[in-house]
Amino acid sequence: MATRTRRPERREEPLSRQRIVEAAIALLDTAGEGALTFRALAERLATGPGAIYWHVTGKDELLNAATDAVIATMTADTTSTTSTAAATPQEAIRTLALGVFDAIDAHPWIGTQLARAPSQSPLLRVFEHLGRHIQTLGVPHPAQFTAASALLNYILGVGGQNAANARGHHQHTSRTEFLDTTATSWANLDPDEYPFTRNVADQLRHHDDRTEFLAGLDLILTGITTRHSPIDPTPS
Repeated sequence: MATRTRRPERREEPLSRQRIVEAAIALLDTAGEGALTFRALAERLATGPGAIYWHVTGKDELLNAATDAVIATMTADTTSTTSTAAATPQEAIRTLALGVFDAIDAHPWIGTQLARAPSQSPLLRVFEHLGRHIQTLGVPHPAQFTAASALLNYILGVGGQNAANARGHHQHTSRTEFLDTTATSWANLDPDEYPFTRNVADQLRHHDDRTEFLAGLDLILTGITTRHSPIDPTPS
């Protein structure tokens, strides 16, 4: 009687902080922040909660690590390419801003985390890169903090609102249907009380979120460059 050769068991990849963070990101993307528990994460990783606590002390640290992982990847992708290196400061800021916008769109929970922990590294990565581009733009030192903060607040505000809108209306209807319904309600508002809102209702109906985001960003950049023209280092 022939004996059956026993196949060696497949060896599992060792549990690491990186694996835990990657699993947390996947769980956050599919089920949201409320579903991120160490028990759910342990089931996904086929381990016990205690093994996870060996690498991460709690949910706050895990959320920060997950946010930092996404933002670090995004900033690396948007600042290390040859085209970005050769870009103007304005183009570099647009690339960075759009990278954050798209990251929040793909991972809606990131917007909340960035706003919740302004002193943590994920937000500081974005602020640091914005600040460097502001310096390269030639903005005087006393105005650099205000310029970088205005850009950061715009990026987080619009990106977070866009993600919130997507979560809200996609549960029951498509984006097109949602915008059509909202635009129709705007068009039917009282003409004496809401003349402007009625007038732009069709623009709401057909607008593109990313295009409008970049248009608003350009308004801020134009204001910064107009008010703070580059300093000429050459003595007169």
